[in-house]
Amino acid sequence: MIFSSLLFLFRFLPAVLLFYYIVPSSARNLVLLIMSLIFYAWGEPVYILLMLVSILISYLGGFFVDFFLARGRDKSAMAALVISTGAGLGLLGFFKYGDFLISSVNAAAGTHIALFHVALPIGISFYTFQTISYIIDVYRGNARVQKNIISYGAYVTMFPQLIAGPIVQYKTIDRQLRERRETAEEFAEGVNRFMIGLGKKVLLANNAGLLWDRIRVLPAEEIPALSAWLGIAAFTFQIYFDFSGYSDMAIGLGHMFGFRFLENFDYPYMSRSVTEFWRRWHISLGTWFREYVYIPLGGNRVRRARFIRNILIVWMLTGIWHGANWNFLGWGLYYGLILLGEKMIYGDRLQRAPAPLQHIYTMFIVMIGWFIFSLPDISSGPAYFLSLFGRAGFAGGESVYLLVTNAVLLLILILGSLDLPARAAGMLLTRFENHDWICILLRGAFYVFIFVLSVAFLVDASYNPFLYFRF
Repeated sequence: MIFSSLLFLFRFLPAVLLFYYIVPSSARNLVLLIMSLIFYAWGEPVYILLMLVSILISYLGGFFVDFFLARGRDKSAMAALVISTGAGLGLLGFFKYGDFLISSVNAAAGTHIALFHVALPIGISFYTFQTISYIIDVYRGNARVQKNIISYGAYVTMFPQLIAGPIVQYKTIDRQLRERRETAEEFAEGVNRFMIGLGKKVLLANNAGLLWDRIRVLPAEEIPALSAWLGIAAFTFQIYFDFSGYSDMAIGLGHMFGFRFLENFDYPYMSRSVTEFWRRWHISLGTWFREYVYIPLGGNRVRRARFIRNILIVWMLTGIWHGANWNFLGWGLYYGLILLGEKMIYGDRLQRAPAPLQHIYTMFIVMIGWFIFSLPDISSGPAYFLSLFGRAGFAGGESVYLLVTNAVLLLILILGSLDLPARAAGMLLTRFENHDWICILLRGAFYVFIFVLSVAFLVDASYNPFLYFRF
């Protein structure tokens, strides 16, 4: 079940809200836990047991870490930390990377080791990182141990962010699990934010994805440069509006239940450097790797050789986190090298360059990165890459046709990825700041329009994927 589906919008979500608000406050975490398990079971019933095992391992891990620390048994606490986090990573490794590792060994050594052929559990990368961060934060003293397994289970399984994030660290919602207050204003804010995310996903990401799907099935050796770049541009916008739209819907749903999740995107395509881009894109993932990998390795407060090592380790892990394939590892290494270049070689000169050049440089690097990211396998990359630079010519009749027929869509996608619409809306509402009823009417009309238009698209839509489900 996905958020941008009629089943979720008109059946599941109303049912959850009804049950959630008719029970006493003390029972609402239990309702969230039960309904989140139902939500997950809708698409992955066989892996409910795996999720429950993951919850139990991390719950006991946090409990024993706290137990031993309180008694001054630091080595035992460290052992509990290592065992519980190792178990979580082991489950992630088996289900996500087992077949990839065996296939790589078979290819390199000529062996014929049998594959596991296990399906990837949806959302396992996200909820595993959340459980690991919980145990580590309890060990560090940055979070209180959660002794109520219902509340802890609600944190891990919470359906708004279960499938594709954002990655919610326990320490950021510990108090909300215990003391949150649901208000009409909070609920209304959540509805509005959800509508924005729904519009991003259904109206923008899906239409960008249709253009990308039309181009990527063409023979790579025969695609003119214009078509090739149109395809990568379409994927660039699809993945942004798909994932940021999902994050907006998750944050909005959180508000409806009294939670405030941290932001996950901040107009990344407005960045003037790749370093800035990664401060604005998938913020929760970047924060996780910084706090639990980069800083423990020494961060940037080490000698140059170790600093280079730290950057490369973090970015190769970031790449492989996205998927068990060599293109993801290459994608992570690509960004690691680019970021090292900005930090150690040409970053100062980039900052002195005119702003338009900074934007062009950043988007060129990002779009090439999305090209690597989009590859079904690493062997299919060279042909399309050469087409980007004119191997099959620079334009053709179909290229021009695709550009002209999608010009309006591309303009809307560009504007939607900038903060200009939000600033323009703010300026418009400022003109009526002394007439609250006009502001309420304008806002309401806008969100209703987005919802109605999105539902109209969903009624006839057969194309409605969520890209980040596979991670």
